[in-house]
Amino acid sequence: MVPMRIMDNIMGDWFNDQDSMHARGTDGIPSTLKTIAAHYTACHPASPYRFRPFGNQGIIRLKDYRYHADLAAIFPEAPLESFVYVWGKYFAKSAGVLKFSLFPYGPAKVYMNGVQIASSNIFTERYIGSSIPIDLPLTTGWNHLVIRFSRTRAGFGGAFGTWLGKLDYYFLKPLSECEDQEGFVYTQPMAFPLPAIPCGDVACQVSEDIWESNTHWDAMAQSKGSFGRIFGLPPGGIALARTQVRIPRGMPVACRLSGSTQGLMRLMVGTAVLYDQNQGGVVGQTRELSPGTYPVVVVSGCPMGTWDLQVSLVDPVSNEPLEFENPLLSAKSPYVWLYGGLFASEEAALEGQSDFDPDQLIQTSEGPSYWRLDFPGGWVRQYNENELYGHWSYPLGVTLSGLVETSRTLVDKTFCQTLGDYVASHVRKSIGTFPYAMWDKEHLGGATAVHHLLTSIDSLDDCGSFGSCVMEVARDHDAGPFRPIVDYIADYIAHRQIRLPDGTFFRKNLMHTFHEDTMWADDLYMSVPFLCRYSQLSGDGSYLDDAARQFLGFKKHLYMEDKQVMSHVYDFKREMATGVPWGRGNGWTLFSLSELLGVLSQEHPLYSRLLEFFQELCAGYLRLQDAHGMWHQVLDMPRSYPETSCTAMFIYAFCKGIRFGWLEDPTPYRQACIKAWDALERHAIDWQGNIHGVCRGSEFSFSPVYYAEELTPRLNDTHGIGIVLLAGVEMLRMKKWISAL
Repeated sequence: MVPMRIMDNIMGDWFNDQDSMHARGTDGIPSTLKTIAAHYTACHPASPYRFRPFGNQGIIRLKDYRYHADLAAIFPEAPLESFVYVWGKYFAKSAGVLKFSLFPYGPAKVYMNGVQIASSNIFTERYIGSSIPIDLPLTTGWNHLVIRFSRTRAGFGGAFGTWLGKLDYYFLKPLSECEDQEGFVYTQPMAFPLPAIPCGDVACQVSEDIWESNTHWDAMAQSKGSFGRIFGLPPGGIALARTQVRIPRGMPVACRLSGSTQGLMRLMVGTAVLYDQNQGGVVGQTRELSPGTYPVVVVSGCPMGTWDLQVSLVDPVSNEPLEFENPLLSAKSPYVWLYGGLFASEEAALEGQSDFDPDQLIQTSEGPSYWRLDFPGGWVRQYNENELYGHWSYPLGVTLSGLVETSRTLVDKTFCQTLGDYVASHVRKSIGTFPYAMWDKEHLGGATAVHHLLTSIDSLDDCGSFGSCVMEVARDHDAGPFRPIVDYIADYIAHRQIRLPDGTFFRKNLMHTFHEDTMWADDLYMSVPFLCRYSQLSGDGSYLDDAARQFLGFKKHLYMEDKQVMSHVYDFKREMATGVPWGRGNGWTLFSLSELLGVLSQEHPLYSRLLEFFQELCAGYLRLQDAHGMWHQVLDMPRSYPETSCTAMFIYAFCKGIRFGWLEDPTPYRQACIKAWDALERHAIDWQGNIHGVCRGSEFSFSPVYYAEELTPRLNDTHGIGIVLLAGVEMLRMKKWISAL
């Protein structure tokens, strides 16, 4: 049965008529584009990344983005039938479920907020690597996950976390001593079950003393001093420590350096050197600091014996120490110092500290590194906790492309400048943090919290769309040092992306195993626009040739000639196409073909075949437009809901076909575009700039019912925002072209 929500919206009525853009719009298409773009940027402002303490010991996420609790390795002497509990917490903005998988090595029970919700069985315990899919029930606020693992001869522990490869959600340690740190705490092996399961409720709490957090140094490490336990005691070694001090509003404060340090070479507060061993500085000298926040930087050389850091700044009037704050972590963090090293010289240690940029790696004598913290395996780690800003994903690629084209099109120059600056800022943030993200992947377990897709690239989804956007933005904005990242993508597509013997892309060897041995119409968009732009950027025509050949391979497997539309997916395990003409999959196809034809020379040997294919597809899609102007989620299934993103993509491609003369009789296509845009403004775009009726991200099925009933639409889904903007831009260009005839 079709869900009531979908049945109620067969006409595309996602809101009251009086709230539509059509009812309240004042300036036609430009007003609509400006409203959508302004709404998006207001909802997703430029925001920094989050910095958290991270320990690379204990139970951490590895390259499959799941936590690995190999308890047999952690506790090799654990008695048979003993128990170990692991505990982490997850914050939810609203109630719902979190899709989760458990891969048990032996018996396991799963508790959420104190209630058992799942357990292993003899079958999952028998087949190592089998998973237990679980929907974790979430309440608003903190949610506590506890898993009890039992020791058997066969195995002990398990892997757990995301149900789908590369999803970047994570848990935090729930104890006060490791506040804000990612990971799980765990007990020592126990002979009896816990009397109560931790759930965040004070009445259900158990003593923190039984939990291992991996945040304490042993006695031997303690004796080495802070620098020594982090970096060892290398003769001639030089390291850096950094914190900051905040002078409150009021009168200037006279600060005096106090304490002792082994091997201290130089201490700076702001630009003032308070102590320099090489210049005969005196501990105890006083400097006056006006209200404000000042960096405190120490460069230290390794002495004989303990290599420690014990520095304080004292108000000489009250004789009270001023509090240091970690410049990256929360003000409550007990880890007030950042540590970097080792360096070949004092000059090398200080390089870059005057214009401190936490997005950049530290260049040490052993290669690029990042900031350390004073606990075992302690590092600072970056997390992009913004909903959209600064992320890298294929729907964001088309979203930002829509924003940048809008900034090029509207006549309000102030607004366009602001919009262009916003897009460029997002792209620069993504590019600027990529070197850090690649370092993070290599050194902190393999599962990054910044650029989780691009660092674990195994599909065209991960790279092509946003890479295409980067090159487009770089045409007229400062996109930062973008060339290395697009070269990296080009190398992946050209040399590492899996292909059929004839060179056609398909999906194999993926972290997301459901997609194994399939070909998706979507991948034409994930590759072709990038290949077109990279060919122009590099001057290498082979990338454009590759893009052209892809359409022949995809057509061979996915084209439904009788209907002149594309099947969504071809399954090589079954050696058959799904036969379902999903709306957006067809939209990606026609959109990408119009991108290719726009740059392909008419003398290219494949041009005429591709033009003919474009015309055939356009004819097929034209016949399937409904009476209101929309195309549907399943193109040949009228009872499926009117879908916004495919409607916008057909507008986009039809408009380009009219302007470039690719359509022999453009009149019905021009009428279809006008009708479709009117339908979007009446039924899919409200007066505030919200986009309705966009299908969420999909899997695939041989049943059209999956697409019609399970792939429900989402409000302001990024699969639709950018393409609606691009459709509006092309409508304006088409109208301008027609008026100039």
